[in-house]
Amino acid sequence: MIVYEYPFNERIRTLLRLEDLYEKFIFFLHQSDPLQHHVALATIFEMLEVAGRADLKSDLLQELERQKHTLIGFKSNPNVQAEMLDKVLEDVDRASTSLIACTGKTGQNIRDNEWLMSIRGRTIIPGGACEFDLPSYHAWQKNSAEKRFTDISAWFAPIAPLFDAINVVLRLLRESGTTTKVIAQAGSYQQMLQGKVYQLLRVSVARELGAIPEISANKYMLWIRYMSQDGDMKPKAFENDIPFDLTLCNF
Repeated sequence: MIVYEYPFNERIRTLLRLEDLYEKFIFFLHQSDPLQHHVALATIFEMLEVAGRADLKSDLLQELERQKHTLIGFKSNPNVQAEMLDKVLEDVDRASTSLIACTGKTGQNIRDNEWLMSIRGRTIIPGGACEFDLPSYHAWQKNSAEKRFTDISAWFAPIAPLFDAINVVLRLLRESGTTTKVIAQAGSYQQMLQGKVYQLLRVSVARELGAIPEISANKYMLWIRYMSQDGDMKPKAFENDIPFDLTLCNF
């Protein structure tokens, strides 16, 4: 199954973008080639652009606190697995404590590093990080993979708690939904939401169907139209019935 996600608001859209960047960063950080570590470092710069909102940290702290109170309320429920609930509460507490300990603006340690900012300024220019533009960066890339890994990890460490909190919040959001099996008649599906507020829509469709959902949604209605792609990658409307899993998530 391929899972497609659609955020209902800008707040969740920002968290999903940061999650995507974090996954890319972790992948390239654990590679060994200098070019792969260049991508990891450039991804940190992208993270700072997306996470530049001053209220992102406070938003996450408020959400974690709200989720903590909600989860504590489940302790008296005999149908809830106490061990699993305690593990989730532990994750929430850890993420919240680490985020509170972060002081200053997100990524301020990188902004205060003139050398890193010189690299950031060149990476936004196509081909701007060539060796003749940044000889000191070229020399750093000739270090061992272990040295580059250690340096990048140290630069990222002050913003790591932000991504730990994002991971916990998005996990709780995804787990809040109930999945239903539905069918898109002739490749199209509509559902009235009757003003109920959701934050995230998840669509899971079998890979072998080759069906790609185009999603549009608001608090009143969601509309999914399935498309396929030919050899030239041009979209074409799907005309067959498409079975898929639909999950609407809200805290």
